[in-house]
Parts: sequence; C-alpha cells; structure tokens
Amino acid sequence: MTATPPPARSRKQIPLFASVSDEEWNDYRWQLRHRLTSVEAFEQVLHLSTEQVADLQATLGKFRVAVTPYYASLMDPDDPRCPVRMQGVPSPAELVVHAEDMEDAIAETVDSPTANLTHRYPDRVLFVVTEMCSMYCRHCTRRRIVGGHESIASKEVIDDAITYIERNTEVRDVLISGGDPLVHSDRQVEGILKRLRAIDHVEIIRIGSRMPVVCPQRITPELCEMLHRYHPLYLNTQFNHPREITPDSEAACARLADAGINLGNQSVLLAGINDCAHVMKKLVRGLVRIRVKPYYYYQCDLAMGTNHFRTSVAKGIEIYESLRGHTTGFAVPVYIIDAVGGGGKVPVLPSYLISQAEHQVIMRNYEGVISKYTEPDDYVDGQCRCEDCAADRVRRGVAGLFDVPSPTLDDVWAARMQKVVDRKNIMADRLGRVDD
Repeated sequence: MTATPPPARSRKQIPLFASVSDEEWNDYRWQLRHRLTSVEAFEQVLHLSTEQVADLQATLGKFRVAVTPYYASLMDPDDPRCPVRMQGVPSPAELVVHAEDMEDAIAETVDSPTANLTHRYPDRVLFVVTEMCSMYCRHCTRRRIVGGHESIASKEVIDDAITYIERNTEVRDVLISGGDPLVHSDRQVEGILKRLRAIDHVEIIRIGSRMPVVCPQRITPELCEMLHRYHPLYLNTQFNHPREITPDSEAACARLADAGINLGNQSVLLAGINDCAHVMKKLVRGLVRIRVKPYYYYQCDLAMGTNHFRTSVAKGIEIYESLRGHTTGFAVPVYIIDAVGGGGKVPVLPSYLISQAEHQVIMRNYEGVISKYTEPDDYVDGQCRCEDCAADRVRRGVAGLFDVPSPTLDDVWAARMQKVVDRKNIMADRLGRVDD
C-alpha cells in the first residue's frame, strides 16, 4: 500500500465518461443518475480480467452497489488494491459470513424509541432520514438497511421523530444521518432543519454526509447558503485515504467552511486502505490543510461481509502512537470502537500513565521519556459550588459506582434497558393520544 497517488487520469480518458460535458459532470443530479451499478459500467472504467469480471458478477447481488462517476474516476484502473477502488467495488470476500458477523452490530434498534431515531446517549439522538447514499461503501455498518429500496423517510416517520425530540427536553444535539441526508434536495433538507431549529432545547444540529468525498458536486453555493441559515451547524464527513483529497473535494469543503459550517472527519480503519501510520499521518495533515478537523477513526464494525476490512486493535493503537506527538495535536483523531450490543463509542488509547502513588504519578511521553508529576497534598474533592453540583451530587460514568451501594453490571444494564422501555412507552402513549 502506498500513499502516493497514481498519475491522474483525465475523465476524458475513461470510455464511459469521454463524451460527458463539463456541465453534466459538475451537476450532482447527473452524478446520482449515472452511478455505476453494473459489471458493464465497471468494465468501462476499470481494466478487469476474466476472473475479476466473474467475481464482480458473483457479488453484485448480495449488497447494494453504486459508485458515482466522480469517485470511480479516482480509481486506479489496473490495481485491484487501489484504496479508492476497494471502498467502492465489491469483493467476493463480502460473501463470506464469519461467526462474529452481525446484522446490527452496534444495536441501533435497541435504543430506538420510534422509527429511524436512536436515542443512546442522554443529550443527543441519531435521526436517519433516508436509506439512500450516492455511493455504497463496502465497509458500511448500516448495510442491513442502507440501499434496500433507496427510499427516504416518510412524512409520518419524520413527524414522529421530530415530535419525540420536541417532547424530550434533554435532547440538545441532533445528528441527521442515513444513508446520506444530502441525497435530499435543498428544499427537503431545509424542511427538516427548519423544524429542528424551531425546537428551543435543540442547540446543535449535525449532518453526517460523505458527499464532500464521493460527490463533491453536491456541495453547491446554493446548498451552503441555505445551511448557513441554521447555525450552529456541524457536518461530519468520511475521508479514509489521502487520494480522496482532490481539488474537487477540497473546493467542496472550502465552500462549507466559508459558510461557517464546522467540518469534522470520521475515518474507518480499513485493512489494506489506511492501516498504515504513514498513510494516516498524510491523511490527517491533508484534512487540516483543507479545514476539516480529524475527529474519530473507527475500528471497523462487525457488520456482515466486512471481515476482510477489519484490523487488529493493536494496529489502531499503533497508529495513534504514530500520530500523538508526531503531528499537530488537533490533527490527532480519537481511536474509537463502537461497542457491540449498543455499548456506544469507546475511546481506545495507549497508556501514558505508568504508575501512581500517594500524591505522585509517573508518566511517559510519545518518545518514551518518563517523568513524574507531584499532586498537591491538600486537594479535597467535592469543593465545587456550582448550582448543578448542588442539585446533583451523583458522579457520572464509572466514578458514579462509588456513589451507589454495591451495584453490579447487571444492575447497570437493567437500568439502561428500563430507560429504553420507558422511552418507547412514552412515545407509544403520545402517538395514541394524537391519533385520538
């Protein structure tokens, strides 16, 4: 694997796109209408052997396949291990089901009080507004639903989700996702944003979209002008390899950033694509240069047919070690494993704290240099006088176990599941009253 891109091909050199006008190519609607979905289309972009054609034919029917012409033009036509090509072109490895493969690996449906809405964390929800994407990534964790009928959420589903958010005042952050929400028209996207922004307790709206990477033509000045009206607004995208940072994707990110949209990137750690310290360093440095904050890189989930993309956790930690201290601090993303069964995002970090003693800690830095920090001997915990602490003395997270008499893991899990049941009952009751 190499971080150095092959000589760039002009799209005019690709038979399938040779006669396409600049006006058509730069129209995202054209890009969506002309996605590559068949063996015949891929044969006009890639140089495929007889064996590769047979492999492609065997895998096309398993999961949805679609690649935008723009993203296909970035693929090395001669190299099956091209990191761009591997993300869009299906492989026979997807047909192999491993014992650990799961339909819903991160159990999003467990925390779903109403259709297309996941309320896992206390103050934020995931709102899936479509199952359609401009391109179907081969490593997708939601491949159980994404691309099935390429449908968008019905008005009833959207109404129920927004009503749930309105009724639950602890929700201050809404992540609009899919599929890819930007397959919607500007008018449809704005309709959802306007309703969410009208809810007083919703402070932050986020959009999860891979359009800046796989279809940068979608990021039009008109879209950015519309999004600008709904600040504070964040957009997280997914660059996985430096080759995806092109003049087109850079221009798309610039339009968003110039409109005041806060941009973050959530990569997936993928074997043979970016499981390399040098590749990841080049990626994060490139992202910072185009004003995109490296936010997370995820361990590949246990989704069906993705085993060939998974790395060891040790590799993920090794990459973190290669970044921390070796490049700008805010360019270092957090390494995350989304815990199986709905446990949520777990940061996985190397240990920089070596030992602890009374009023002293021993640490190491990124180079292995060991140092000691001396703690104050008169510090007393619990001195905060803020109103929130006065009203709520229970500590959060693992530290909260100190404040509860003899809890077990079963107790914690039962309490969490009861909260899920309560949310679903509240929603069912609300829908009943509205129907009456």
